[in-house]
Amino acid sequence: MIKIQSLQKDYGNGKGVFDLSLHIPEGEVFGFLGPNGAGKTTTIRMLLGFIAPDAGQCHVNGLPSFAQRAKIMSDLGYVPAEINFFDGMNGMDFLKFMGKLRQMHDTSRRDELIRYLDIDTSVRISRMSKGMKQKIALVAAFMHRPRILVLDEPTSGLDPLMQHRFNEMIVQERERGTTVFMSSHSFEEVERTCSRIGIIRQGHLVAVENIGALHKSKQRRYTLTLAHAETADKLLERCPCKLVARNGNMLTVSVNAEDINGFIKALGRFELTDICSETISLEELFMQYYK
Repeated sequence: MIKIQSLQKDYGNGKGVFDLSLHIPEGEVFGFLGPNGAGKTTTIRMLLGFIAPDAGQCHVNGLPSFAQRAKIMSDLGYVPAEINFFDGMNGMDFLKFMGKLRQMHDTSRRDELIRYLDIDTSVRISRMSKGMKQKIALVAAFMHRPRILVLDEPTSGLDPLMQHRFNEMIVQERERGTTVFMSSHSFEEVERTCSRIGIIRQGHLVAVENIGALHKSKQRRYTLTLAHAETADKLLERCPCKLVARNGNMLTVSVNAEDINGFIKALGRFELTDICSETISLEELFMQYYK
């Protein structure tokens, strides 16, 4: 559904997108991760045909992005990173305007989303908070039941409850077979909703990973409280683990997923007063790529 091949946009001084290739099949929810300035929004603007690349190609549903951008947008929902609406309109006026542009006759999905996101559409856009404008943008993107959603930082400004509802909306779209390309800073959001992630660094795609494989490969971290501090060295020698931190009789260690059984068996030789476990987050894995 989305095909990006050797895409390049060079703004100078190392800024832009360089030799980026990515294929996203129909029905996949794909997360695009990277810090500010990494090239996420530039990639999305080329994908939607808003700017032309210096080199390379991108296609959406088989159509070349720049040459066929109007046709592509007819069956696509888009939430931009920077929202600019018509300040003189209220929320409903704007959504009706967008519906007319899309020649949308069925407004049931629009009204359902307004209720679900708890929006007062009678408020003028100029008086809306950032979070309220973000919710209007989500309704405008989802209300015509598009086959493709391109979302650039879609939960920016939303409170935790609305972030949770957004995640549920993405799960519904995934079940409907919608293709979703989502740029985000929220690791929890990506981890819950996406099947794959791409990590972009200084304009270069440095990794594409399957979320399921990442979960299986994640290290586990344990904080062990030993009854006798002098046994710590022996524990580190005999247990398949790596020391993270040490404070008296407390050890924090990381264990590879495949070593869990051996680690637990080896612990039986030592007297513990407490053990706590945690899983290394997607955010920590992401930071490993950047380090």
